[in-house]
Amino acid sequence: MKIVQIIGVPMDLGQSHRGVDLGPGALRYAGLAARLEHLGYEVYDVGNLVVPVRESLAHERRDSYLPTIRSVCEHVCQAGRQAIEQGRIPVFLGGDHSLSIGTIAGVTQQEPAGVLWIDAHGDFNTGISSPSGNIHGMALALLLGHGFPELVNVGGPGATLQPQDVVLVGVRSLDPGERQILNQSGMTIYTMRDVDERGMAKIAAEALDRLAHRRRLHVSLDIDVLDPQTSPGVGTLVPGGLSYREAQLLMEIVADSRRLTSLDIVEINPILDIHNQTAQTAVELAASLFGKSIL
Repeated sequence: MKIVQIIGVPMDLGQSHRGVDLGPGALRYAGLAARLEHLGYEVYDVGNLVVPVRESLAHERRDSYLPTIRSVCEHVCQAGRQAIEQGRIPVFLGGDHSLSIGTIAGVTQQEPAGVLWIDAHGDFNTGISSPSGNIHGMALALLLGHGFPELVNVGGPGATLQPQDVVLVGVRSLDPGERQILNQSGMTIYTMRDVDERGMAKIAAEALDRLAHRRRLHVSLDIDVLDPQTSPGVGTLVPGGLSYREAQLLMEIVADSRRLTSLDIVEINPILDIHNQTAQTAVELAASLFGKSIL
């Protein structure tokens, strides 16, 4: 029996909107563990990692909370590494997307992995290009070695990922400087125009083929990739996102590959949500990713 290990990371330090630290609780309340158990998995929830509250870090505000984000990501990295070493599938519940600096560093300690980064944003800013200075908008760039050295070096010196190890899906909102860096990155990127023109089935199959050189697959799912009508409980709403069925199809095709070895679910903000709708949608997507089928 496959074992899933749920790890909560209630971090809201990487962005400006308060409330994503409540995301792990919202996902648990929406029944994530029960859904995975129903699919035949043994589920261990190890609780939440300790993340200092923003009010206790006033001295770090001018540094975008970078020292504490680094410290938390190192602990996240250790938790991910240990889960993989134990043969478990770690599922990280966010929290903002900066936590992925630690999750991906951790799950790739033993062996490299392909990363399917599903997001409305590129998360490819640097300290120079970012209009806001928010770390969650730099997470992917940092994983590829661009940006603050103390975050690039989480889990070990140098870049965690190479461009050929990453595929972005669902991108539709980029900052001007970020767009330029992404165009030079060498990564495979599928924007919402690509989804509209070519359809999710073709894009999902292509994405998996692009990552076929890696045996293991990490999915980093930012719920703001969905259209706000489907999932209003996120801090960075961008119109024109994936429909519920497009997102489900992507999850189902990834599940068919049987390559999933770790997962992030990030950026759910229950304060902005309606009756926990967004967390419930995320649980349904996770269930499909872990093998729930219509028939």
